[in-house]
Amino acid sequence: MKKRLRDLTNRVPAQRSPFSMKVQTGRRIAEDDLHERLLMGRMLANQICSHGIYENIQEAEFQVFSQFGDDGILQYLIGQTLPSVEQFIEFGVQDYTESNTRFLLLNNNWSGLIIDGDPTNIEVVKRQPYYWRHDLRAVAQFVDRDNINTLFEAAGFSGDIGLLSIDIDGNDYWVWEAIHVVEPVIVTVEYNSVFGAEYAITIPYDPTFHRTKAHFSNLFWGASLKALCLLAEKKGYDFVGSNSAGNNAHFVRKDKIGKIPVKTAAQGYAESKFRESRNPEGEFTYLRGRQRIEAIKDMQVIDVENNQTAFIKDLFHLNRI
Repeated sequence: MKKRLRDLTNRVPAQRSPFSMKVQTGRRIAEDDLHERLLMGRMLANQICSHGIYENIQEAEFQVFSQFGDDGILQYLIGQTLPSVEQFIEFGVQDYTESNTRFLLLNNNWSGLIIDGDPTNIEVVKRQPYYWRHDLRAVAQFVDRDNINTLFEAAGFSGDIGLLSIDIDGNDYWVWEAIHVVEPVIVTVEYNSVFGAEYAITIPYDPTFHRTKAHFSNLFWGASLKALCLLAEKKGYDFVGSNSAGNNAHFVRKDKIGKIPVKTAAQGYAESKFRESRNPEGEFTYLRGRQRIEAIKDMQVIDVENNQTAFIKDLFHLNRI
């Protein structure tokens, strides 16, 4: 009996410092929180997939890792389209804390490729447990329309995939236009709701585009929803709606659309309410509504519907303001 007690005593771990105990406790709380979020997300995903057709995809919204409600929208669209290849590509992910594909990785066990222009962000991703537990490839590369297809092929992605998610706050239109080595069933692209629903416009292509350098306000970037809808039609996709936050548009390949209601840009447009504008010193100015387009009225855009360059102030009749 004494020997057994000694053996048990020897197995007691060394006493940890209070700091070490706090770190361990914090880690456990984080793991428990992650487990609860995934469990709740799984329950919601099951409900959404068993619901049937939504007239408005915003009814399917829920958020686990997406910035807004796109986790739910994507679960719904996947449930309706049933992609045969369970792979995704997402670029512009930062450190993958917020993303449109992380719930797909952890909940649905899809394989994927993520790309970000900052090597530090990709190193953060590669240190996470999910990186070795799942089939995820992470690449540090600033994407443009000349290298995007090469990046996909180098990572082993071509042909049919389930989802492509584009969020680079800049050349989104031009990069999507250039992609041809993959044929995603679903495409999610961030649009700039400040550009409104009426005009099909995008920033001029610049391979080194940076939104803060382009205009201090951080409001001049990307493309309008109508521009993306016109491009989608050319590439063989239908627009099925945007999230309620007014920043992500969702498209489904025409051969997979099934009974999902198709929308026009005007029907599916949602105006963003977030107020992320800055002054020249980089401080928040919290512009809202029409104030935002007025702030960038002297910038030039490409009207892709009419194939011409125009000043924002002329398109939006702001030259008298």
